[in-house]
Amino acid sequence: MAGKIGRTVGESQPHWPERPQRPAGLKKQGAPNLLIVLFDDVGFSDFGCYGSPIETPTIDAIAGRGLRYTGFHTTAMCSTTRAALLTGRNHHSVGVGCLANFDSGYPGYRGKIAREAGTLAEMLRPHGYRNYMLGKWHVTPLTESGATGPFDGWPLGRGFDRYYGFMDAETDQYAPELVRDNTPVDPPGTFATGYHLTADLVDQGIRYIADHVADDANVPWLTWLAFGACHAPHQAPFDLIRKYDAVFAEGWDLERDRRLARQKEMGIVPKDTRLPPRNDMVRPWSELPDGERKLYTRLQAAYAAMLDHADRHLARLVKFLEEAGQLDNTMIVVMSDNGASQEGGPFGMVNAMGPYNLRREPLEEKIDRIDDIGGPDTHSNFPLGWAMASNTPLRRYKQNTHGGGIRDPLVMSWPKGLTARGELRPQFCHAADLVPTLLDVVGVTAPDVINGVPQMPIEGTSFAASLEDAGSPSKSSPQYFEMFGHRGLWKDGWKAVAFHPPGTDFDKDQWELYHLDRDFSETDDLAQREPERLKAMIEAWWHQAERYKVLPLDDRFGPRFSDNAKRFHGPRNRFVFHAGMGHVPTDVAPDVRSRTYTIEADARIDGATTEGVLIAHGDMTSGYSLYIKDNRLTYDMNVGGVHHVAISDRPVPAGNRRLGVRMRRSKGLNIATLLIDGEPAGAIETQLGFISFISWSGLDIGRDRGSPVSHYEAPFAFTGKLRKVTVVLDDDQALDSDSAASAAVARE
Repeated sequence: MAGKIGRTVGESQPHWPERPQRPAGLKKQGAPNLLIVLFDDVGFSDFGCYGSPIETPTIDAIAGRGLRYTGFHTTAMCSTTRAALLTGRNHHSVGVGCLANFDSGYPGYRGKIAREAGTLAEMLRPHGYRNYMLGKWHVTPLTESGATGPFDGWPLGRGFDRYYGFMDAETDQYAPELVRDNTPVDPPGTFATGYHLTADLVDQGIRYIADHVADDANVPWLTWLAFGACHAPHQAPFDLIRKYDAVFAEGWDLERDRRLARQKEMGIVPKDTRLPPRNDMVRPWSELPDGERKLYTRLQAAYAAMLDHADRHLARLVKFLEEAGQLDNTMIVVMSDNGASQEGGPFGMVNAMGPYNLRREPLEEKIDRIDDIGGPDTHSNFPLGWAMASNTPLRRYKQNTHGGGIRDPLVMSWPKGLTARGELRPQFCHAADLVPTLLDVVGVTAPDVINGVPQMPIEGTSFAASLEDAGSPSKSSPQYFEMFGHRGLWKDGWKAVAFHPPGTDFDKDQWELYHLDRDFSETDDLAQREPERLKAMIEAWWHQAERYKVLPLDDRFGPRFSDNAKRFHGPRNRFVFHAGMGHVPTDVAPDVRSRTYTIEADARIDGATTEGVLIAHGDMTSGYSLYIKDNRLTYDMNVGGVHHVAISDRPVPAGNRRLGVRMRRSKGLNIATLLIDGEPAGAIETQLGFISFISWSGLDIGRDRGSPVSHYEAPFAFTGKLRKVTVVLDDDQALDSDSAASAAVARE
C-alpha cells in the first residue's frame, strides 16, 4: 500500500494516486480529442465532397483538411453499424446482429451490446478521457428504454459521462423523445418557436465541450454526435426545402449521371466506373407525369435540406472548437451508418404513419400536401429513385449487402497530427475497423478486462497506417456481411454477394461475384467465369458466419417483431399510470394495436372549465388521445393523420368521475364507446385502426407533450385532479405481423 497509516497524522504519510495523463498518441505529441459525427441513412454520394449538389461546405472543409475514404463499409443498418463502430467488433459477435427492437433468443441477435464487448468510451476512460454522447443511441432494446431500464445498456452504462439524445431509431425533429442522462426530458422548444433537434444537439455539444474546457482544457475528450439527419421523417426549415426544388427538378436519372461525372472528376471512383441499371421498381424520370415529378422533387428537397441544415449547425460546433483552441488537436470523423433508405417505397410518403396502418396515401393526396412536406405534421420519406441517386454509383439500398447498402462516405481530419490535406484513400475498411484505428491514433491498447468482465478480442483491423500512407494495403482478413438474409463477403479486393428474397430457400439464393478493385459499382458479374473462386468465397462466408455468431440465418420479418412484443408484455393485460409519472416509450406502453381495450381515468372535475388531456400516445402524424374539451369527453384515434373523433353526448359532470373509452373490434370495425362513470356516452365506428404501429412518440399522462395527437395546443395539461389512468387489454389481438414488421423496419 502506498503511503503509511500511523496512530496519528504525525506518524502517517499520505498518498495521492496519479491522475491519468493524456496518452502520447500516434506521433508522440499528445493524443487528440475525438469528435465522431455520425449521419443516418446518408448515401455514398450525398456529401458535396463525394459528388452531390447538396451544400455541405462544413464537411467538405473537414475533408479538405484531411482525408476521404472511398472503400469504407458499414453493416447495412443503423443498430448494427453503431454496435460495430462503438466496439471494434462485428455486430453479430456483440449481440446486435439485426436491430435493437427485438431479441431473437440467439447469441448474435440479442439487440444489446454484450458486456464482453467494451465500447470505445469504456476503453478510453482509464486513460483520462471524458466521454460525451449526443443524439441517436439505438443499441439498447427498446423494451429496456422505459422508467425501469435496466440502464446498463444506456449510454451512461456503457462508458459515456453525459448523454443528451434519443434512444429509438428515429424521432420527430420538432418534438423529439429526448433523454438527458437516464431521464426523459421535454424539448426546450417547439416548431412554433423555431426548435429543431439538430440545432439542439449541437447546442448541447458546444455546452459539453465548453464546460469541459472551462474545467480543464488539458483533459482529453471523446464527443460522439449522432444526428437524426437524414433518417425519416425528413424535416427541415421550409425555406431550405424550397431552395432545392430547382436543384433536383430534372430528376433522378440525370442526377445520377451528373454525380458519377463529378465523382470521376474528383477521383472518388475510377474513370471507367459504370452506372448499373436502375434498381427494381424505379421508373424512368421521363415517363413520370408532371404531378408526380413535382411531388418526388419536393420529397428529395426535404431530404437535401435536412442534410444542408445539419451541415450548417455542424459548422457552429467546428467554429467553437477553433475559438476554444481545441480544433488543431481534435480528430474529426464524419460518416454515415448505412446507405440511403428504401423505406419510402416507389412512390415516397408524406405521412408514413398512414400506410403503416394500411391506410392508403393516394398520389393525389400526397400532391395536395406538397407544401406540408418537411413540417411538423408530416413523416416524409423520398421514393426509391432518389435513394438510388443518393447511393450513386452503387446498387440497391440500406438493408442490402450490395454496395448501395454498405458502402458509405468517411471523412477524417486532424490538423495537428495528419499531413494529408484533401487526399483520397481507396483502402477497404469496415465499421468494426474504426475503434482499433482510433486506439492506434490515441496510442493505447484495448483492455483485457472492463468493469470486472473479461473482454472478447477486437475483431476489426486498424487502418491507421493509411492515414499517412496512401499506398498502404487494405486489411488482409476477409469481412462478411449479413442483413435479413442478404449476404456478402469481401476478400482481397473481391466480393461475393447474394440478394435474398424474404421467405425463399437460402440455398437457392443467386450469388454474384465482383472484382471490386476493378469494378467499383458491381456491374460485371464474374460468377460464371470464376466458379471456383465464388465457391471458395461462399464457403469462407459460412466459416465467418459460424465464427461470428451470424447463424441461424433468419429472414422472418413478422415473427421477430410480433413475438418480441408478446414476450415482453407476457400475460400482463392491466397497466396503471399514476399522476406525476413521466413519459412512456412506445415499445413499453400498452400495446393497443388490433385489439379490444378499455381506458379509464380516475379524475376530479372542478367544473365546466376543467379541460385537458387524460392520456395521449403519439403525435400529429398518428396516435390516440382521451381528453376533455368544452366540457365534453373526447377520444381521438388519429390514424396516419386521419382523425376519428368521438365526443360525449353530454357534458362531464363536476365531481369525482371515472372517464374512459372502450374500444371493441367487431366484423372488421373498430367501435369506440365513451364512458362516464361506466355508462355509455357516445360512440364512433371506423374501419381504420392501429394495424401495425401506433407512433414513434410515446405515452403521456395528464398532458400531451410536444406534437399534439388531436386538435388542441400541446401540452394541453389537465386542469382538474388526475389520480390515475388504467388501461386494460383484452386477449383478442389480431396483429398483422408482416405489416408490423414493415413498419418497425422502416423506423430504423
